[in-house]
Amino acid sequence: MSYLSKEKLKLSLVIFTSATVLGCSNGPNDTGTQYAPQMYDDAAYESLKQVDYNTVNPTRSNMRVPAQGTIPRGKLDYYTHIPKNDSLNQADALVSPIRPTEQVLAEGQVLYERFCQHCHGAEGKGDGLVAPVYKGVANLQSDAIKAASLGHIFHVITNGKGRMLPHGSQVNPQERWEIALYVKNVLQGAGEPATEVNSEAATEASSKDGDDLQQATGIQNSEKPTN
Repeated sequence: MSYLSKEKLKLSLVIFTSATVLGCSNGPNDTGTQYAPQMYDDAAYESLKQVDYNTVNPTRSNMRVPAQGTIPRGKLDYYTHIPKNDSLNQADALVSPIRPTEQVLAEGQVLYERFCQHCHGAEGKGDGLVAPVYKGVANLQSDAIKAASLGHIFHVITNGKGRMLPHGSQVNPQERWEIALYVKNVLQGAGEPATEVNSEAATEASSKDGDDLQQATGIQNSEKPTN
């Protein structure tokens, strides 16, 4: 091997060793020296990736807090949220956007048996299998509960009341209305199932619900974007 070849080999080893040493770090979150960072990190901001401080957003984060009154896409008809600590009287103004058809009541029964029956019992008398453990389970057949509005039942399912824990994270708004309709129309016998869905009535109910929410919270309908 010629002298020049040996020198080239030594130089290559020095460069390789230097790159290896400089490219490594003891920090577990340090990726080392990047020779082409644009291959990994785009210049544009990405909502689910934070490389450096965002100089545009006030929080210096790529993710932003949703605008006040934001509603998930497709959930406008079920915008019936009332602050948890607000008076239950506000819930009386809530109007169900769905009607108690036979299908709705059948789905409500399945949901009731899955989420409610173990405490309230099959007939809603507060005699479920776990009722002796959680003393004070409400009797849905009592005059006081029968006098409660449909919106009241929906609100209690969402946020809980007394010894009942909130179920808002377990059943979505439509399912809560189905349970409330089943309790009112079947267990309490407040009415007969509707034979068909009245879309105009549902739309009117949803609109009235938005007006009631505006009065309760001061949020204008125009302030409720749908993403």
